[in-house]
Amino acid sequence: MIKILDGFPGNVVAVHATGKLTREDYEKVLIPAVDAALAGREKIRVYYELGPEFSSMEPGAAWDDFKLGVTHYLRWEGVAVVTDHDWIRHAINVFRFLVPGHIRTFTMSQSAEARDWIVSQLAKPTSLS
Repeated sequence: MIKILDGFPGNVVAVHATGKLTREDYEKVLIPAVDAALAGREKIRVYYELGPEFSSMEPGAAWDDFKLGVTHYLRWEGVAVVTDHDWIRHAINVFRFLVPGHIRTFTMSQSAEARDWIVSQLAKPTSLS
C-alpha cells in the first residue's frame, strides 16, 4: 500500500509504502500524485519511505515504477529513499547512475534529515550517501 504524506511542498511527492506494493497502488495513488505535482513544473522531487512493514513489489508494480521513471526521466530533480532494508539501499547505490537527478538513501532514523534534504536546495550528494 502507498500512502501520500502531508506536510511537503507542492514540488515534492512524498509517500510511505507498507506491505506488498501492487500495480493498483501505482495506478491509483503514486502516478496521479506525480502527474499532479508535475503540472506546471519542470521538475519534481520524491520522498520515498519504505519502513520495516514494507515487504515487496508485485511484478506489475515494478513495471509501473520503471515506466514512471522512464516517462518522466529528465523531470526528477531529486529522490530521497528512506529505509532500513539493506537490499533496497544497495540496489539504489548500484543503479544511481541511471537517475538524472540527485538521489540519496537514508536510514529510518535519518527520516528528519531526509525530509530536510528533499525540500532544501539539494546539496551535492556524496558518492554513497
